[in-house]
Amino acid sequence: MGPRTSGGTVVLSHGEGANVFDLDGNRYVDLAAGFGALLLGHAPAELQRALAAQGERLWQAMGDVLPSDTKLALLGRLAALHPEPGARVILGQSGADAVTAAVKSAVLFSGKSGLLAFRGSYHGLSYGALAVTDLRRGYRAPFSAHLPGNVHFSPYPARPEDAQGSLADVEAALSGGDIAAVIVEPILGRGGVVVPPTGFLAELGQLARSVGALIIADEIWTGLGRAGSWLATSGEPGLAPDLICLGKGLGGGLPLSACVGRAEVMAAWSQKEEVVHTSTFAGAPLASALALATLDSIEAQGLVARSAALGRQWKQRLGARLAGRPDAVRGQGLMLGIECGAPGAVELQRRLLARGFVTSTGGGQRDVLVLTPPLTVSPAQLEAFDEALLACLSA
Repeated sequence: MGPRTSGGTVVLSHGEGANVFDLDGNRYVDLAAGFGALLLGHAPAELQRALAAQGERLWQAMGDVLPSDTKLALLGRLAALHPEPGARVILGQSGADAVTAAVKSAVLFSGKSGLLAFRGSYHGLSYGALAVTDLRRGYRAPFSAHLPGNVHFSPYPARPEDAQGSLADVEAALSGGDIAAVIVEPILGRGGVVVPPTGFLAELGQLARSVGALIIADEIWTGLGRAGSWLATSGEPGLAPDLICLGKGLGGGLPLSACVGRAEVMAAWSQKEEVVHTSTFAGAPLASALALATLDSIEAQGLVARSAALGRQWKQRLGARLAGRPDAVRGQGLMLGIECGAPGAVELQRRLLARGFVTSTGGGQRDVLVLTPPLTVSPAQLEAFDEALLACLSA
């Protein structure tokens, strides 16, 4: 029996590890993992235990007025991820929420309103994040009258020969002196898993600092082991982000995000009049408990190093098997993209689903097959995907 659908869409019922099942019991290997959000896979035992334990204690607190002990513990863990001691944290419910908090923080600290982002970027679709998102025209065009106009988009370099042109464009935009912050994805995620040339991010950081602009690192997709390190920006010491946005896998499957910033920058929230960025469920106890358990499990299982090693092997193997094709394999850790010629990423995604593999697509024209499996995915599952991919490409 084929997969049960609703309006042509497969309807999922439950999952376990890197496998997910539809209503008819068909099993799929999940290489999308909730758009990269399920770092530990579906229903991991350690998160089930954490959820049950917190569920018996406290479901909701009152933000910063009467915070939960779980939230306070999480704030400390997240602050320690920032390269500068004493960092402070604003919790949210989505990646877009974290981006908005970071932009607000930069504006408060600098007193400036301008922002610099990159073409092909995706930071979210709420108004704050949409202002610095450039992935597809249709995301912004209907709402352009409501978005701030003081945003400059520089080209995001995909090849070494593109880097200097991009940096020259950045330098020209910064020369006006009105840029509060530069927001950048260390790997362009939904834009097609584009890894910038070596040294580009470090030079970007130097340019920003030379004019007093802050750096916002959008690590919502790349962070917490996804790209083979706790933070993808940690491999670029010259970048030195002032503000780091985390989300997706942070909540272990529950909505949770964070903006982690330098103490000096975050101190700008202390104004004569009350200025806050919060919401009722930001840092709720249940999500905070799962976040703590997720961080514990990533560390205990060595999943950051595993992501780096397994992803490197997978990327090399895919590159070898696709040699001579117009497809290009790129990415870091367990965040890979395959730039597709024929049959195209959307059609390839459909064929792979029929063979039992869940993937996603990226790029401005949805021309990149995106692979973001759980960090716990088995080598055997990846090898099975390789065979299915070759069969789909030759079909």
